[in-house]
Amino acid sequence: MSDTLVLRGATAVDAPAIAATIAAAFEQYRGKLQPESGAFRETAEAIASELASDSGAIVAERNGRMVGCVMVKLLDSDLYFGRLSVLPSARGQGLGKRLVEAVEDEARRRELLGVRCGVRIVLTENQRLFASLGYVEIGREAHEGFDHPTSINLRKPLA
Repeated sequence: MSDTLVLRGATAVDAPAIAATIAAAFEQYRGKLQPESGAFRETAEAIASELASDSGAIVAERNGRMVGCVMVKLLDSDLYFGRLSVLPSARGQGLGKRLVEAVEDEARRRELLGVRCGVRIVLTENQRLFASLGYVEIGREAHEGFDHPTSINLRKPLA
């Protein structure tokens, strides 16, 4: 049996699988982030609503089964991505990087100027990944109720 990986744009039918993929991927952060990640409140209904609006998602399927996803939305003249998710069983194969590259390809297709994302300050491994892909810090911000920065905003200009 061949091992086939497909990256494609999501449709509303994918919303339950996207919600399940996000939940499984973010479980490792439960109890480790302050404030708790909003990923734990994602629902299939909310994702379907986002997919029906100007937002979207890219999903990664291996042999027809979703193993990763990333949500995207237009932010000024950039494409913002969030909820980058890879199932624990599919990690270590470069899938996160492939999903980010797919976001960048989509931004280029739309003739946008750059790609943005946010990462929690405490998630240094994620910061290193994004830095290795060419993302640079453009600011820090505090989540509601915090008097100190809790996340870093990153951007990669597209040439």
